[in-house]
Amino acid sequence: MNEINLDYNEILKLIPHRLPFLLIDRVENLVPDVSAVGIKSVTVTEPHFAGHFPNYPVMPGVLIIEAMAQTAGCLVSFTEGYGSKKSSKGKLVYFASIDNAKFRKPVRPGEILSLYIEKIRGRGTLWKFSGTAKVNGSVVSECIFSAMIVDAGK
Repeated sequence: MNEINLDYNEILKLIPHRLPFLLIDRVENLVPDVSAVGIKSVTVTEPHFAGHFPNYPVMPGVLIIEAMAQTAGCLVSFTEGYGSKKSSKGKLVYFASIDNAKFRKPVRPGEILSLYIEKIRGRGTLWKFSGTAKVNGSVVSECIFSAMIVDAGK
């Protein structure tokens, strides 16, 4: 199957996140049920930079992992068909676990964050992923995480 690229508007159809908490700008090279690459253009106007850290702005590690999870959410939603016949409306993706998180380099405004997500396994509502975040080809963060897809309100 051909790789799929998703723009911002297509992401909005797949996951429920919205600004200021939507942390990916596009998804590239999505291979359903296999992998995807999320792209985040890190800008100094993002609200977290006002306090983390004002004189040396650094993207919080937890937001890097959240951006990985949002990329994985697009992969799952696309794979499951929520963006086409079905709708992601009424579906939420919750973290179930985060393991072996490592932060190797700070991510700063002006950088492009590439989020490489690979499915380790997916059964029903529980999915497990490997995530690696890179800037200019250098690893800045990595982790293994799992997520659960649930109906909103459950």
